[in-house]
Amino acid sequence: MSDMTMTGQTWVAFGPAGAVGSVHGVDGGFTFKLVTDDGFRAVYPTLEAAQGALYSSLLPGSEWPEFKEH
Repeated sequence: MSDMTMTGQTWVAFGPAGAVGSVHGVDGGFTFKLVTDDGFRAVYPTLEAAQGALYSSLLPGSEWPEFKEH
């Protein structure tokens, strides 16, 4: 996903134990990255879709993270 251009919008996802990942605005939508990822994942058309994809990538039984814009 090296051809993405970041827009400057970032939301950090926090779970009970701290940060679990982040969502970033890019040209054409939003992408996310878990703290354990080496790179960004797919581009999603909406912020809500990217947040849902991040949540779906967490361990089963994880709580919905709190997303804080930075």
